[in-house]
Amino acid sequence: MLEILFAFPSLILALLFVAVFGSGIGPLIVATGLGGAPGYARMVRGQVLAVRNAGYIEAAKALGHPPLRIITRQLLPNAMRPLIVTLTMGVGQAIVWASALSFLGLGARPPAPEWGTMLSMGRDFIANAWWLTFFPGLFIVLTTLSTTVAGRYLQQRLEGRLT
Repeated sequence: MLEILFAFPSLILALLFVAVFGSGIGPLIVATGLGGAPGYARMVRGQVLAVRNAGYIEAAKALGHPPLRIITRQLLPNAMRPLIVTLTMGVGQAIVWASALSFLGLGARPPAPEWGTMLSMGRDFIANAWWLTFFPGLFIVLTTLSTTVAGRYLQQRLEGRLT
């Protein structure tokens, strides 16, 4: 099933979902999550496969720890560390996708304050009122940039390169 989802580009998959289930904030959230889910699922699988053969897992088995304790105390914390960093940096991508879908009219409806909708509504007035599109675009960029910087900081902190 995961390979079928990988066959489609993520944004196209999100567009397809919104086209089938209709526009609105609910389908927008699910579509954005569905578009990025295959990459995260593959990362989790790869991390679990790499960590389950680590020496500390073997040591915990040799000490007689029950499997549930090994999973909760050893496997999950060490396998999820890269996923946490990737999720943090993926927030910016989700914001861009949600804004793009809303810009196309497939996201939140106009009374809802959504940056893509604001960009779409302000494009007709860009010659006279440039700030209607400038500030929503600026905040999309700043929010994406700040979550990426936070993700890089978290990555350095978790890897022990920052003290």
